[in-house]
Amino acid sequence: MIALVIGTAALYVSPWVSSATIETPETLPLEIPATEWRPLRGLQDPSLHKELVTRLSENPQWANLIESQKFAVAVVDLRDPRTIRFASVNGDTMMYAASLPKIAILLAACQAFQDGTLFESPRNVDDLHDMIRFSSNGAATRMIGRLGFKKIEAVLTDPQYALFDPSVGGGLWVGKAYAKSGRAYRDPIKSLSHGASATQVARFYYLLATGKLINRDRCQQMLTLMSDPAVKHKFVYSLEKIAPHATVYRKSGTWKKWHADSALVWDDNRRYILVGLVEDGRGEYVLRGLVPTVDDMLRW
Repeated sequence: MIALVIGTAALYVSPWVSSATIETPETLPLEIPATEWRPLRGLQDPSLHKELVTRLSENPQWANLIESQKFAVAVVDLRDPRTIRFASVNGDTMMYAASLPKIAILLAACQAFQDGTLFESPRNVDDLHDMIRFSSNGAATRMIGRLGFKKIEAVLTDPQYALFDPSVGGGLWVGKAYAKSGRAYRDPIKSLSHGASATQVARFYYLLATGKLINRDRCQQMLTLMSDPAVKHKFVYSLEKIAPHATVYRKSGTWKKWHADSALVWDDNRRYILVGLVEDGRGEYVLRGLVPTVDDMLRW
């Protein structure tokens, strides 16, 4: 079973980690000096991108989905905080992402807690827990009602986060309650009610992992809420087989033919962010298969 971590866990490097990777125990959020921290888009690694394209293209189904822009992937290698590597395929392609954008509600709520515009009550914290861990639509809808779409948009478009940015194709968006009724407040680029792009989701996790979402304490709070996912499909299905002792911070989404998953995977053998968005009826199995493909790529 994937481990639940309350608080910050110190993790040690196993023998397979090369001398080029991290040599000392690290905790989350990572401690990276401000003078050394770099935006994720500035960490694009040509060799990692080439290897990612090669691995994905070996599967004809995946290659066809990529060609038609119905499959997007982003990967961040966090093994060495001094040399973080990022690569993506269709990374700035915004797609319908179902429940995955609930991470935007989480961020907006924690920002409101910090600002004092939303009371950090047990009820609100419990709803955030249920919204993320169990993907409760009712809890998400209640939190949207307390925050409002304008507050969520303001946080996503805030220049310090830029998690929705028209100049790079958009990104994370929440514009409808997770309920059958209710008006839609759709994004201005793709007119999606619940949208995401792989790179922007990877940026969310990268900012979270490096303590840059609000502050380090709020990052730790969000990490705790995102750990030990209760829904065991897609990425988690595969991770429980190949990395049963890893801590996984995760949010997924499913609706009809749209499948999305995202995770920060962390133990002494694995330290990476993985995002996958698929528009295909077989998307569950595509995302299950993506995990061992990327995991193997990063381990060596």
